[in-house]
Amino acid sequence: MDGIAPLLLRLYLAPIFIQAGWTKFQNFEGTSAWFGNPDWGLGLPFPEVLALLAASTELVGGFLLLIGLFTRLISIPLAFTMVVAAITAHAENGWLALSDATSWLADGTILLNERVLDAVEKKQAAISILKEYGNYEWLTSSGSITILNNGIEFAATYFIMVFVLIFTGGGRYTSADHFLRKKIFKQGH
Repeated sequence: MDGIAPLLLRLYLAPIFIQAGWTKFQNFEGTSAWFGNPDWGLGLPFPEVLALLAASTELVGGFLLLIGLFTRLISIPLAFTMVVAAITAHAENGWLALSDATSWLADGTILLNERVLDAVEKKQAAISILKEYGNYEWLTSSGSITILNNGIEFAATYFIMVFVLIFTGGGRYTSADHFLRKKIFKQGH
C-alpha cells in the first residue's frame, strides 16, 4: 500500500503539468514574449530558451509522472520550475491564488498583497456590470465569479508535492520505476 500515496500525487500533478506545458507550446511566441518583456512580463534573459525549457519540462515531466517513469529524476527540474514560477511570476501577488479578502492570509500576516483587500469591491462591480449588460445566470451557471490573485499558493503546493516525489519515487507496485528497477536488479543478480 505504500505506493498509493506517490501514485495519487503523480495522478494529481500529471494533468496540471501536461496542460501547463501544452499551453506554453500552443502559444510559444506569446509565452516567450511574456518571459522576456520587462514592462508587462517577467523580464527574464533568453526568453525563448527559458520558455522552451519550462514548457518541455512540464509537458514531458507530466507524462513521465503519469506513468511513474524516472519519477525522482523528473521531479527535480519540475521542483525547480515551480520555484522559478513562484519567484518570478507569483511572489509579487502574495500567497493567495484566488483573491479572498476575508482570509487571514490577506491581512498582511504572510506576504501581503493589498490588492486582495480590494477583491470584494471588484467582484461586486463585475457582478453588477454582468447583471446589467450580460447574461449573468448563464455566465455563472457553472460556478460563481472568482477574482484571481495569482499568488504563490499553487506553485508552492506543486513544489511540495514534487519535492516529496524526489524522496518517495513513483511508488512501489504503482509506477513504471518500480517494475524497471525490479527488472534491472533481477538481471544484475
